[in-house]
Amino acid sequence: MRITTWAEYGVICALHLARRADEGPVTGRDIAAREKLPADYVEQILLRMRRADIVVSTRGAKGGYALARPSSEITVREIISAAELVTFDLHCESHPVDEVRCSTAHECSVRPVWMMLQRRIDEVLDSVHLSDLLESEAQVRQRVGLPVLIHG
Repeated sequence: MRITTWAEYGVICALHLARRADEGPVTGRDIAAREKLPADYVEQILLRMRRADIVVSTRGAKGGYALARPSSEITVREIISAAELVTFDLHCESHPVDEVRCSTAHECSVRPVWMMLQRRIDEVLDSVHLSDLLESEAQVRQRVGLPVLIHG
């Protein structure tokens, strides 16, 4: 799996909104400026997340975007799926090398490995909520079972 710019920016935008949840709607341009992201990307990602019911938008002078649900109810998988449209591209299905060999009618011993990997990636991404990312890096590392780095 390759983490694309769409996926990374999607998580950054959602996390930004989670941090500012008590402030009311936030404009895409404000998110882009504060996070140093391209405004066009941010607007497109926010639109995708709105369509996926992760964020809601409000029009008007005090309009902008806000999370549609509490951050504890939004998974990283949902965010990536909305921003990127998929969490794992099963290449043999989306870009078959050979129409016959890669068809589901053809026996393929490799496809189950990719399918298992996709399932495991989705399970991990489903286990992490946006609210978890509001913690420090050390706390997130501990939660996901990674060693805590000591900066110094």
